Amino acid sequence: MNKILFKYLLSGFFKTIFKVILIFYCFGIILNLFEEIEFFKNLDKSILLPLTLTALYIPSMIVKLIPFIFFISSMWFLLQLRNSRDLLALKVFGYSNFRIFLTLALTSFTLGWLILVAINPITAVMVKYYEQTKSTYSRDIDHLVSINKNGLWIKENLDNGFRIISADKTRNNFLTNVSIFNLDENYVLKEKIYSEKADISNKNWTLNNVRVVSFEEGLAKETISSDIKIFSKYDYEKITSLFKNFDTMSFLDLVLDYKKLQNKGYNKAYLDQSLNSMLSLPFFLFIMTALASILTMNTLKKSNNFMFIVVGIIACVGIYYFKDLSLALGQTNRISLSLSAWVPVFTIGLFSAIGILQINEK
Repeated sequence: MNKILFKYLLSGFFKTIFKVILIFYCFGIILNLFEEIEFFKNLDKSILLPLTLTALYIPSMIVKLIPFIFFISSMWFLLQLRNSRDLLALKVFGYSNFRIFLTLALTSFTLGWLILVAINPITAVMVKYYEQTKSTYSRDIDHLVSINKNGLWIKENLDNGFRIISADKTRNNFLTNVSIFNLDENYVLKEKIYSEKADISNKNWTLNNVRVVSFEEGLAKETISSDIKIFSKYDYEKITSLFKNFDTMSFLDLVLDYKKLQNKGYNKAYLDQSLNSMLSLPFFLFIMTALASILTMNTLKKSNNFMFIVVGIIACVGIYYFKDLSLALGQTNRISLSLSAWVPVFTIGLFSAIGILQINEK
């Protein structure tokens, strides 16, 4: 009997999660499709391209919203149990409120790890393809900043031509082994600058141990200086801010290639924040299921579901802004960025622990 009841709980919970994910996916398709159509409206492309890009982008958005999806799913499933009197039947067969909660919460916890290990890498690849495809159709890009296995690459549009900058590493306001190529409007090379180290703490870069090769009338002229200054549209803060979006980076990338990513120039603090945010996901799903259990299992009486819909929306909005507040505290150095990912988990978890003790007595 216990195995039958256990399977009944899990199958019902999985079905509810699937329904909620499907609803979110449909809403995401509708809302994002308009944005993609607006982007491609002046290009000679069929509706299939915006639709494909939307389908690739929405799964990543769903992974971001997965704690709230599990909260809504848990509330929906437990309300169905309570209003159909199945909750009372489960108690008759020895399933207490705590046992029901623990079954669902541990299931959420396990699914959280499955999402990180199996689903997140897939959504990261999908978002990467989405961004690469969309960037090829963007006609407003007058610059390019990229960090890859070869280091940092920057393309700048200047008043009288173009500038291409490459560097091996980016760390602590400095670039190392810097190469700068200045070209005219016709992409003809005018000057090459080599520097062992560049201070990019502000937009007036200071280059150290510099070798400059200039080209005039087909002749090359080389000069060596201890340091020179150049003006760039970018400084260290602006460059690192372009790589704060880790949607294209999976949990496995962060775990397996952490040192490589740091050596490529990714900011260590934001790498730590992203890694800790992902690590906290299974625990977040656990406490969101606990919170849903507290709100719905405090009585066996049938009730108006509208009230719980309102309470659920208010709770989701409150938790969403609480997470944003915690991240803001981390980004303003009030607390560490790593800790800012765990503060909502600890806070809501403490509240949930008290509530679970109360519903277990009912």
